[in-house]
Amino acid sequence: MDIQKLSAVVEAILFAGGEPVELDRICEAADAVVSEVREAIKLLEEKYSENSGIELLKLNDSYQLATKQEFAPYIKSALEIKRSSALSPAAMETLTIVAYNQPVTKGFVESVRGVDSSGVVNSLVEKGLLAEAGRLDLPGRPIAYMTTDNFLRAFKLSSLDDLPPLPEQTGQITIDEILKDGEDGSDNSDE
Repeated sequence: MDIQKLSAVVEAILFAGGEPVELDRICEAADAVVSEVREAIKLLEEKYSENSGIELLKLNDSYQLATKQEFAPYIKSALEIKRSSALSPAAMETLTIVAYNQPVTKGFVESVRGVDSSGVVNSLVEKGLLAEAGRLDLPGRPIAYMTTDNFLRAFKLSSLDDLPPLPEQTGQITIDEILKDGEDGSDNSDE
């Protein structure tokens, strides 16, 4: 298949998918190898770079078609979508903790923040910014959380590697330290 047609095939897959589609899935569906699909994706990026209301997003090893941010007010007006509320400082703090330490439990977030964070974590899961990453092999089998592709999209990141470095890491508690304390038998609860 020539590159122009493959580019159209990839575009159709991404348009119909709506959500991010992994590179491997695109290759399989288009019956093409990774290098060919990457070339087709470059053609799409060029196509959408100028005079288009659409952009091609790269989210980890997945791709998605989306409208450009600059056209959001027009889209909201046309679709009568109410402006979503900004994230609270507690939500931003929780997202930061999870993004830099994931996967983490609610207990870990609470120990870093020093306050109950159940409501904030649940709200971020509902907004699609955090997702369950499985259960840890600890007493009570707590749920671990991680950031999602929606998180990457909302903060205009291609991957977690694009997060800015932390200014200073001394004095921060890590999940490894919490796990080690649990294995040593040092329990801080009064139960």
